[in-house]
Amino acid sequence: MTRVLAINGSARMEKGHTQKILSVFIEGMKEANATVETIFAKRFKIRPCLGDFQCWYDKVGKCIQNDDMEKLYPKLREADILVLAIPIYFPFPGEVQNLLNRLMPLVEPVLEFHDGRTRAKFHDDVKISKIVLVSTGGWWEKENMEILVHFVEHMARDSNVEFSGAVLRPHAFLMDEYKEKADEILTAVKNAGTQLIKEGKMSKDTLEVISQPLQSEKDLRDWYNKAYQKAKESSS
Repeated sequence: MTRVLAINGSARMEKGHTQKILSVFIEGMKEANATVETIFAKRFKIRPCLGDFQCWYDKVGKCIQNDDMEKLYPKLREADILVLAIPIYFPFPGEVQNLLNRLMPLVEPVLEFHDGRTRAKFHDDVKISKIVLVSTGGWWEKENMEILVHFVEHMARDSNVEFSGAVLRPHAFLMDEYKEKADEILTAVKNAGTQLIKEGKMSKDTLEVISQPLQSEKDLRDWYNKAYQKAKESSS
């Protein structure tokens, strides 16, 4: 049975749009007989990485800091698939940045050079073979999340595991206003979760349905600008 660890990095946790998408994605994975555990980065007290590489060259595979990451390392080592659910802010929430930086003890510094880049790999006791991104944003275009997609993709490659794709939902807050399209999107999100477990990948067509626009770029831009102008006037 496939074991999945989903890390929700949203500052809004259960109340956020990221969790709404993630929970449906998880439904699809569970229907394909995966076991899934969800954790919220904000609930853990995780200090920033010290950057002194002691987990590589002194106490190999062991972080010298004693905080809530010690609760997460065993879960990370046992997961077959790691799902990172992260909203795009500017660029993304600080709690999950600290968590991701602290993954370094899981990585063994046995270096290789391929695809034009230096790569390492996870330690042998880390079972993660795939990393997936689930992300939501407020702006119109999914390209606004490219910085996060590239980050997670390279993190996977630098650990010598598969980046299995990204479930991207731009202007996610509008889904409540477009129920018919929202139902279509959420069905596709669920299908993507099932596909990931059953077929090992998510189809391009399914991911495109999830990212479809709900209104024109101009209409959304005008809404943002009017909302800002109204707030500016009321605060002056």
